[in-house]
Amino acid sequence: MASTGMGMTLSLKDLQGALAMPKEVLGGVLLQYTVMPTAGALVSRLLNLPSHYAAGLILVSCCPGGTASNVVTYIARGNVALSVLMTAASTFLAVVMTPLLTAKLAGQYVAVDASGLFASALQVVLLPVLTGTLINQYMPTLVSKISPFAPLVAVVTVSALCASAIAQSASAILSSGGRVVLAVCALHSAGYFFGYFLSKLLGFDSCTSRTISVEVGMQNAVLGVVLAGQHFSNPLSAVPGAVSGVCQSIFGSALAGFWRLTSGNEVKG
Repeated sequence: MASTGMGMTLSLKDLQGALAMPKEVLGGVLLQYTVMPTAGALVSRLLNLPSHYAAGLILVSCCPGGTASNVVTYIARGNVALSVLMTAASTFLAVVMTPLLTAKLAGQYVAVDASGLFASALQVVLLPVLTGTLINQYMPTLVSKISPFAPLVAVVTVSALCASAIAQSASAILSSGGRVVLAVCALHSAGYFFGYFLSKLLGFDSCTSRTISVEVGMQNAVLGVVLAGQHFSNPLSAVPGAVSGVCQSIFGSALAGFWRLTSGNEVKG
């Protein structure tokens, strides 16, 4: 549902937009698939997470950017067009990158079926996005009628999935002593921090760096929950994804609010 909704926001003009700022899109997507997977693997090792939590955390870290990042970028006075393009680019690449990186980094903890993850990513990510894009391209009247309700439906869907995963594993989360929550918080903190810091090192301006920071720090947590439930035998592997959906929203909103207050004199992208 969320992937189809994102596809309905895309058009051929977006491709032209990507061609107009290739360095920013390429740099952002590169950081997306290097910073977060590296952070996921390091945090799992440093906190000595149980194998099921480690696999789930790494899976989330290897997922593409989340669509909520577009709203957070707007609040943070970032480049919303770049945010949308980065989310779309990382989502399309997720079909290959998420299974590949997960198998490489999480394979030491649990058995990872890379081909199964690839097939699921096609079904859960690529096909819905392409469907949404085609609907937007050829049925704009329908899209204009559906669009006002799409954000609400997406929020309800994400909330229901995350709440279900957390509710089913509440006792396990509590018995872990908060390690899984700490791990998820560390993962997203690293994403926001290094996303901004490395963007500045690459020579991007503050507006672009804020945008990339948000994109890198916010993951498609729902995809992580769905893939963990389908491909990992232990249902607790879905918990990091569920916690991630809550954690990244709180951190991202707070950071966006800070940037909105401190960047008032800048020209918005």
